[in-house]
Amino acid sequence: MVNLTVINIKDILKYLVKVTLVIIIMVTLTRFFYGLKNNKIKSVNIEEKLLYSIKSILPGIKQYLEPKNHNINIADAYKVALNSELKIDKLIATNSNIEEDEEEYGNNQMKNEVDLKDNIEDDLKNTSVNNAAIEVENVHTEVLESKYNVYSCEIHGVKIKNESTYQVNENEFNIIEKIENLKNILIFHTHTCESYTISPNFQYQSTGNYRTTDLNFTVARVGDELEKRLKDIGFYVFHDKTFHDYPAYSGSYGRSLKTVQKLLDLQKNTEIVIDLHRDAIGDNTYAPKVKIGEEVAAQLMFVIGTNGSGLSHDNWRKNLEFAINVQKKAEEMYPGLFKPILLRNSRYNQHLSNKACIIEVGATGNTMEECLTSMKYLSNVLNKLII
Repeated sequence: MVNLTVINIKDILKYLVKVTLVIIIMVTLTRFFYGLKNNKIKSVNIEEKLLYSIKSILPGIKQYLEPKNHNINIADAYKVALNSELKIDKLIATNSNIEEDEEEYGNNQMKNEVDLKDNIEDDLKNTSVNNAAIEVENVHTEVLESKYNVYSCEIHGVKIKNESTYQVNENEFNIIEKIENLKNILIFHTHTCESYTISPNFQYQSTGNYRTTDLNFTVARVGDELEKRLKDIGFYVFHDKTFHDYPAYSGSYGRSLKTVQKLLDLQKNTEIVIDLHRDAIGDNTYAPKVKIGEEVAAQLMFVIGTNGSGLSHDNWRKNLEFAINVQKKAEEMYPGLFKPILLRNSRYNQHLSNKACIIEVGATGNTMEECLTSMKYLSNVLNKLII
């Protein structure tokens, strides 16, 4: 005897409809609650993630989005992506570097896979590249550890340790609330191999006393951080990481002079020239620090040269005026971020520009983490001062 099972097509269809409805309801509820969570994320963080994703995923778009296009905003970037048939799903940040970006922007709640579909239209309307920096203001600032903070004079409230043969008077320098049209910045390193105290996250093989040729652990890595943050807020930055102090330390300034001259010939409208260093003290007993909110940052210091050594440098007062204006703004925002400006006879190649300077980031006793944190606050200061 053969048993036959009679299949009712209507029953099957009813079952499939029920299953489909259940799936639709589950997906809708999931998106609804996940959307509520995403709504808590500040638009500035969403913008940072979106820009990072567009630049990383879409070939050729990075050049289009460089800060030399000062007026471009996130909406324009999104249009470029659409015109290139880039699906919005690909804007989900999956690059391995996103974890580092989340740490830098203080957004530990953001996961790698962020669905931007529900919120994208509102965020595109309300955000732009030029306000992308996270500006931390009105926070408690405290100098934790600092030595050698002696100074000999004050100019407009900015402390200066004058080791040059020149006298400086307050009426020689102007305080400018906003500096216009200085979006082009050159960052380089005369002492490219300068490194910091080893920490669990930054362990390296030394090739000298607090020196290494691995640029992931030197002041060049600090320069990378400053470059990235300045680009994110609308500056055009060129960061040169040429070795000038390796294999020979002697003659470093002569070699960096040639590098900077060539770069300025290519970018003739660049005025802000930053030679990024760390303090040269050769042990870990000196680690100048400042606590800003809950973060610990390495203190910074301007070193400004003159023509006191006999080398031609007629524009040194312009360089000093720029440093005074930056430091005055920094004191308003984060008191103690900078140590007193050091004014010296040596020229330090600063004759090449009216806004050239050395900025020392911490000392040998500081960690890389502290120095990277400093770049966050330095970029905020420049963003407030320069338009």
